[in-house]
Amino acid sequence: MTQGVNRQWRLAARPTGPVDERLFRWTEEPVPTLTTGGQLLLRNLYLSVDPTQRGWMAQDTYLPAVRIGDVMRSLAVARVEASTHPGFARGDLAQGLFGWQDYALVDATVPGAVTKLPPGMPITRSLSTLGLNGLTAYFGLLDVGRLVEGETVVVSAAAGATGSVAGQIARIKRCRVIGIAGGAEKCAWLIREAGFTAAIDYKSQDVRARLRELCPKGIDVYFDNVGGQILDAALATLAFRGRVVLCGTMAGYGATEPSCMFKNYTNLILQRGRMEGFVVLDYVARFGEAVKDLGAWLAAGQIKDQVDIQEGLENAPKALRRLFSGENRGKQLLKVADR
Repeated sequence: MTQGVNRQWRLAARPTGPVDERLFRWTEEPVPTLTTGGQLLLRNLYLSVDPTQRGWMAQDTYLPAVRIGDVMRSLAVARVEASTHPGFARGDLAQGLFGWQDYALVDATVPGAVTKLPPGMPITRSLSTLGLNGLTAYFGLLDVGRLVEGETVVVSAAAGATGSVAGQIARIKRCRVIGIAGGAEKCAWLIREAGFTAAIDYKSQDVRARLRELCPKGIDVYFDNVGGQILDAALATLAFRGRVVLCGTMAGYGATEPSCMFKNYTNLILQRGRMEGFVVLDYVARFGEAVKDLGAWLAAGQIKDQVDIQEGLENAPKALRRLFSGENRGKQLLKVADR
């Protein structure tokens, strides 16, 4: 049986502003042991770092809020250290909401609690392009956005884990793709590596003016990851029957006051547009379909993924903060242990 210490980050307070290490409490406890049939002792290897974690800290969303004092929730890939479940053996790799800790004790008989990784699947891709980020891009763009070949697509936070995949799917579907990102380096990557038609640097350019220049016939599909003023600028440039896919609101995370009063939402009426939100968990029954397509595009070199790996469980709060400062490059992961 594994001996030693289980290091953990526990939620200490609800956020009212930006993510700060003081919102968490570091604890060290004995490594848990198996007590009943159907359990797994898991050693976390990589943690997924996502903007939605800020929402989980603050309030009930599509999942209940993390309770004060509980281990901070996070999707992770882990190695099975011990098992009393017939479907899992020591050394298997598994994925689930195992949290900010070294070890997790999981009841594998609970539906959805843990998923075994297919043999040969790279860990980093299982948490990025072939994970929830890629799935979110796939269903958001194709099902909610109802993309049509030849349309003009605009993606915000386009150099991020979800936005970069959404834009590349649009390119594969033969659409013009405009990405909005922060900084010249990210914008250059979108054009050079991801194959976007053009990119807008929101830190140095007038987004609304550039959208008018780059989308003279309007935006057919806007894939929104940020909300705020950039969403308002996209609404002003919406094409007839344009669609807005609401995926995330990073501009509002950590804000103590509303980040933007929308001036252009009435353009949805004038342009007979549609604005719709979604949660990727609505599509669980179709995940296999998306993974098959995404995997084929990756194998053919049609999708380039970019993964930013930070190291050390002690740096989990800093890794989460990187998302909101724009320091990350693509999918943010935190390596906790070697495979």
